[in-house]
Amino acid sequence: MNSSVVSFFAEAPPYQMAVAKLTEILGFDSSVLMAFVTFFLASFVVVNVMALVGGLGTYAERKISADLQMRLGPNRVGPFGLLQFLADGVKMILKEDIIPRDADRFLFIIAPLFCLGGVFATLAVLPFSSGFTLTHLNIGVFYLLGVSSLVGVGIFLGGFSSNSKWSMLGGMRGASQIISYEVPVTLSIITIVILSGSLAFDKVIGIQGGLPHQWFFLHNPFTLISFFVFFISALAETNRAPFDLPEAESELVSGYHTEYTGMRFAFFALAEYIEVFVVCGVAVALYLGGYQVPFHLSELHFLHDTLGVPMAPARMLGQILEIGSFVTKTIALYYVVIWIRWTLPRLRVDQLMTLCWKYLTPISLFNLVGAAFWMWAFKGESVWTLLANLTNSVGGGH
Repeated sequence: MNSSVVSFFAEAPPYQMAVAKLTEILGFDSSVLMAFVTFFLASFVVVNVMALVGGLGTYAERKISADLQMRLGPNRVGPFGLLQFLADGVKMILKEDIIPRDADRFLFIIAPLFCLGGVFATLAVLPFSSGFTLTHLNIGVFYLLGVSSLVGVGIFLGGFSSNSKWSMLGGMRGASQIISYEVPVTLSIITIVILSGSLAFDKVIGIQGGLPHQWFFLHNPFTLISFFVFFISALAETNRAPFDLPEAESELVSGYHTEYTGMRFAFFALAEYIEVFVVCGVAVALYLGGYQVPFHLSELHFLHDTLGVPMAPARMLGQILEIGSFVTKTIALYYVVIWIRWTLPRLRVDQLMTLCWKYLTPISLFNLVGAAFWMWAFKGESVWTLLANLTNSVGGGH
């Protein structure tokens, strides 16, 4: 059975007391019912928090771009303009929902739901912490690659169903771009899977440590290159600049969602900003130690053993530290994604495909073979471990 947020809470005495009390009241074993309620509440919290993160992403985009271009950015709605994204949401809700006369109504309606559903589905395995992850699937990496492909389907259907030349061009660009860049992304992820020997995010993170030299990012030269290949390819998969060809405003008048208005348009935007957070979170989990902290959480037992603090608060403190570690690294990468958008010019379509098929794909294949060779030649030891062993052996010789 895969561990999940339910199994974490099930170990806490208050949870067990609640199950016993509910069983007494209802007259039957309520452990399954309690597990369902716990998982439902956890999913509800995660989805809503990520929707908030997606909204705040639009605010961060405006403020960071304003700083880079010496402008003010939002500064009227709420303190520092912080409520601007709420004003945008209200505006989207009040906008008229228009469906073009000659559009395919069914596909037009479900296209943004494909994008939003695909992104929300990835949250099931996004490893926020060892205990607060919705579920630790043993094929979590495979699952994430599968469900995230729904975003590409939604973008293509949005362009195709609109019956518009601009939208169709954007949809076709999006489909070709996402399908193409899935190749180097997948190959880069397999490189880490080879090193960790697992498709489960908790296992991948567990092998890493809390300090930078213990991360897969610095494990060997091939994973160092693999990180940059993954990050560049992920930018293309999420349609972020300089790879935002599917929605090139200067050429396509907003691309695949040209004909969308109101909340259907907002769903596309929300899916994009949440997907950026998810992609950055995956990069953190695979390469930057995930939710690991610089010390082992078992050291928190001193709060219980020495200071008499109950074990439940000590465990909760550990989870808060892990969530803080994961979110801090993810937001740092999120900033870099926005920074890149307002720094580099957009690529042409031919340059986009050339970069993928002539450069990133061969490099990712090279990294894959190199990582496999490293595992065989050095028994999976990192560069830092090998240097430490070499230093000890030389020092011992003297």
